[in-house]
Amino acid sequence: MLKEFKDFIAKGNVMDMAVGIIIGAAFTAIVGSLVADLINPIISLFMGGVDFGGLYTTLDGSTHASLAAAEEAGAAVFAYGRFIMAIINFLVIAFVVFMLVRQVNKAKKVEEEAPAAPAGPSDNDLLVDILKALKKK
Repeated sequence: MLKEFKDFIAKGNVMDMAVGIIIGAAFTAIVGSLVADLINPIISLFMGGVDFGGLYTTLDGSTHASLAAAEEAGAAVFAYGRFIMAIINFLVIAFVVFMLVRQVNKAKKVEEEAPAAPAGPSDNDLLVDILKALKKK
């Protein structure tokens, strides 16, 4: 059973998947930073300084200085700002992945459409030429 497991892990598909997951996690961190550090401030600027991540309402009607304070107090919180941020993150990630896939597909299409190198003479043609040359002698 150990050998079978080792064979399974050594297959290319499993290794490719592992690499994809690791790169995906790193990519998520980059896009999260892009949204939090670059896109949100721009959106906030146009929305009059609104920070979506901090938008919330308490379900019990209590008031708190911030979302963190409400959560610390144990209030039932409807944090719709976080949901808005998750949607923005998703849209940015989906757009970036779309652009990557689009570029890969373009590269594949160019590669497929590239004219093939002219084929040299076939084995048959070479044998015929050799036969002709031998007959001349």
